[in-house]
Amino acid sequence: MTALEQALRSALVPAMRAKDEPAVSALRSALAAVANGQAVDVRDVDLRGSEQSEHVAGALVGIGAAEVERRTLSEGDARSIVEAERWSREADATTYEQHGQPERAARLRAEADVLAGVLRGITPEGGS
Repeated sequence: MTALEQALRSALVPAMRAKDEPAVSALRSALAAVANGQAVDVRDVDLRGSEQSEHVAGALVGIGAAEVERRTLSEGDARSIVEAERWSREADATTYEQHGQPERAARLRAEADVLAGVLRGITPEGGS
């Protein structure tokens, strides 16, 4: 687990206790995005030689027969994912403002601010 993932998880508990909906939403979304970044592309998995199920097409026989280890992200990879989440919220907030929806824009800016705060607390890879 990267330091950024730990910081996101650590920030989530107090946000939940405070019932800070924008913070909880942003933190959960960022954690999910990082988890998605750890997913393995099934096209890269070689399952040849594994015993195929005679009952279910495409299934393999045995507990854990198709399990593969998740990718390990570097701190920089995780940071890039969370920065993209923050940037997306900022861009969407601008769009909502342009379309006369200031409340939704404010919510997205609050979420972006939460992510920016967590990112500020983590030193970039190679930095001090």
